[in-house]
Amino acid sequence: MSIRAVVLDFDGVIADTERLHYAAFRDVFADRGWTLSEAAYFDRYIGYDDYGLVREFVRDSGMAITEDDSDTIVEAKGRLFGRHLESADILFPGAKASIEQLAARFPMGIASGALHHEIVAILRTSGLLERFSVIVAADDVTLSKPAPETYLTAAERLGVPASACVAVEDSVAGLAAARSAGMRTIGVTTTSTRLALASADCIVAGLHEVSPDLIAALDDKFLG
Repeated sequence: MSIRAVVLDFDGVIADTERLHYAAFRDVFADRGWTLSEAAYFDRYIGYDDYGLVREFVRDSGMAITEDDSDTIVEAKGRLFGRHLESADILFPGAKASIEQLAARFPMGIASGALHHEIVAILRTSGLLERFSVIVAADDVTLSKPAPETYLTAAERLGVPASACVAVEDSVAGLAAARSAGMRTIGVTTTSTRLALASADCIVAGLHEVSPDLIAALDDKFLG
């Protein structure tokens, strides 16, 4: 089936925010005497939503916390992340031009583990909000990545079969979600290595390399 829609992850694909997420989690965890290294964040936890990251970190550390504790951690992290955003240059170089090119040819959606209001705020500030007809965030689904629900919901709201969508992802968890949904995949090596993204149908350096021509070539690869 030909590709008829493009669905982008947000953090690490459109917005260079993963290091801001890491810094916020690192500092909130440090207040509790927990240590989250940058290597662990990018190798183990990238791609999870906030609650998923806390859940996996606690499990990996052999600890147990209450639901209220989890809420407190996520809320504190969200406040700190918001402060980091105010002083950061967010979009990856070339991301805006790529999105505008793609939006001229395809319906566009976002399927992300970030929070809905964070995505909307950054897109509005960047003048890109109108380029996306669908935004599905962590707080819009029951099971976030690596479950496929985020991508399946995006395809449903776009009115396009998941098999006719291509997903652009930077994480192993994100690729797993998109592939489980039945989408073709493009991996971007902004936060993960080519080796880690080896399951993607195509791998590029960043969103600036994702063009209508690249998607046409991916179509030809499968249809030819």
